[in-house]
Amino acid sequence: MTEQAKLPAAHGVRIEAQPGYASVRLDGHELPGDQVTGYTLHHSVADALPTLLLRTRQPTGVVWEGLARVAVATERPASQTILAFLADVDPLELNRAALDRTDLGGEQGAVARAMLQTLAEWAQRMEG
Repeated sequence: MTEQAKLPAAHGVRIEAQPGYASVRLDGHELPGDQVTGYTLHHSVADALPTLLLRTRQPTGVVWEGLARVAVATERPASQTILAFLADVDPLELNRAALDRTDLGGEQGAVARAMLQTLAEWAQRMEG
């Protein structure tokens, strides 16, 4: 019989922040303030727990132990991300999806508005 891996449990998070200062606590334990350089909190209310991404400064010799979901990425300008997303869009598929929308109206610019809304929804699905 094979044993199934257990999913990591959710952890309590408390963030107190103001310009120039942030205190981040995980399960009641404050992270060293000189190590946290930033954070991003993302939450898709409909289908997932919040995800906290911490950016840290690591002094020499730091050891960390625990469970984590890890994603490796390089930062790039938003314009490059947008251009890459648009380059992957199939124009015929976008046209069909926009014209099939139930909220497509008959006013001037309705098709362009439907296409933009469709692209926004596709982009949101890629993030989730």
